[in-house]
Amino acid sequence: MKERRNTMTNRRNFLKGAFGGTAAAVAAPAALFAGEASASELPEKWDMTTDVVVCGYGGAGATTAIVAAQNGAKVIVLEKNPENAHISNTRMSGGIFHCPFKDGDKKALQDYAQAMFSGENIPWKEEGEMPEYSVECAKLWAELSPTNLDFLQSLDPEFIGGSQPGFNKASFGNFPGAKECKYNAYRATYSKRMKNFNQPSYHSPKLETSSGEAFWRCLEEGVKKQGDKIQVVWETPATKLFKNAKGEIIGVAATQKGKTIYVRAKKAVVLCTGGYEYNKAMRQAFLEGPGVNGWAFYGTTSNTGDGIAMGMAVGAGLQKVGKAAARVIVPTQVKFNGMRLGSITPSVGSPNSIVVDNFGKRYEAETKVTDNPSRYFFYKAAVEFDISTLAYPRTPSWMIFDETLRTRMPLVGLGISVVGYDMVKWDAKNEEPIKSGLVLKADTIEELAEKIKNHPENKSRMVPANLVDTVARFNKFCDEKKDEDFGRRAATLGKVETGPFYAMPLVAGGPNTKGGLLADADRRVLTWEGDPIPNLYCVGEIASVLKFVYQGGGNLTECLVYGRNTGKLVAKLPDTTV
Repeated sequence: MKERRNTMTNRRNFLKGAFGGTAAAVAAPAALFAGEASASELPEKWDMTTDVVVCGYGGAGATTAIVAAQNGAKVIVLEKNPENAHISNTRMSGGIFHCPFKDGDKKALQDYAQAMFSGENIPWKEEGEMPEYSVECAKLWAELSPTNLDFLQSLDPEFIGGSQPGFNKASFGNFPGAKECKYNAYRATYSKRMKNFNQPSYHSPKLETSSGEAFWRCLEEGVKKQGDKIQVVWETPATKLFKNAKGEIIGVAATQKGKTIYVRAKKAVVLCTGGYEYNKAMRQAFLEGPGVNGWAFYGTTSNTGDGIAMGMAVGAGLQKVGKAAARVIVPTQVKFNGMRLGSITPSVGSPNSIVVDNFGKRYEAETKVTDNPSRYFFYKAAVEFDISTLAYPRTPSWMIFDETLRTRMPLVGLGISVVGYDMVKWDAKNEEPIKSGLVLKADTIEELAEKIKNHPENKSRMVPANLVDTVARFNKFCDEKKDEDFGRRAATLGKVETGPFYAMPLVAGGPNTKGGLLADADRRVLTWEGDPIPNLYCVGEIASVLKFVYQGGGNLTECLVYGRNTGKLVAKLPDTTV
């Protein structure tokens, strides 16, 4: 045990030193290691006082606040965004949440959850991702996830859990408990005729919403029901945590209209500020491959690692910070903090298209990008490093498609994510990205290859003859109805043959990062030594429990499971003293 503590302490000191030199590069409101506020540095006056302070008003923050209020606590939620432009990952999502059937085997459900979270109960896995905490995390998941729909409908009886084909089963059928647990997931909707992912719900009346918008509207109803027990303070991001002489977290500093305010939390502070998708220094430090230009995300630009930095400043450890729910997606021309916004790209793997590397060669079955369970791990293929050339041959990759596909479907999701929330412009016929130059267009495959070669991100690596041969070989597989190279699903084998032809860049990316603060099953934030930091908690993407694999809808599910549990716990804590 002593050896483990020494190792963790040395790692903590190393990280502090490493980040100390890069803090100036952080394009975010909160600086890394902003400094721990000791008892001697406490504010002379608290501007606001409450029982529980929740930092961040997405799915995790809202759920935690609701249940804390239901259990008798007064709650202040500090939210970075203005009320009229509050767009969170929860809201922008597809609205999928897990809710296994209640007659499934509970032990099997616990086993399946543990396998997803950590995996040490899988016979072939080398080691667990978080073996110290996976069993208790899985127990809570097994206990609460089958009642997720009940909880949401208790907040608003008009809310509907819609059926979504492809999500209503365990994605990892070979995991322990997968068959016996009767896994299931729903898609959030108020509209009885559920909208598809190309139909926006943003700005729609509540009863006409589906996807993440419907999920969020339900949580909003739940917050409203608590009346004055919950106060949401807009445009006021938290920036620093305060400890008393006992080491207990007793409040936060926040920025409001250019000034610092101080908020006292008598029972606890819960960090629900999401991941670090738009924090340049953290992306460079933690993401695989080229962390800035080799990645894009299609969630909120508000996720800048604020809560992670605040936790680290008071001694929090980290866990699997480089994890992300990611595949390959199109990086758009819109930037925030110097980093490109991505867009969800469900067209990858469709008939009349292939994906090639920078040299013009296919490298995987394209359907793996959008199929379960591989779709949330495909980024691993995109960031592969060639140890001979010391380069990333698949960053970017290129989606090659023809006029048939271009006119048949939108390449990106129009109703959710960045397009559905007016952050990126894209039209159903894909003409806008062609006009802007994001998507390359040519009359022949040879000409298209030359345009890719002249693209600055290709760095003149494209070999036109390779691309011509690759398309010809793929078209031959389409005739034979069998992909001899990578085993792509036969139903998706449609030729790339009708000009003009197009190329769209693809990079690693997805909705969010998953790694962050070290936390136990009760979501208590822990030091590197595994000791709880008293009265500090975290829920959601800031410290996702899904450290090994990810099943679609997992992030919303953990908001509900651990938000409910944490809200109940913190409401019952005794008051701290200053």
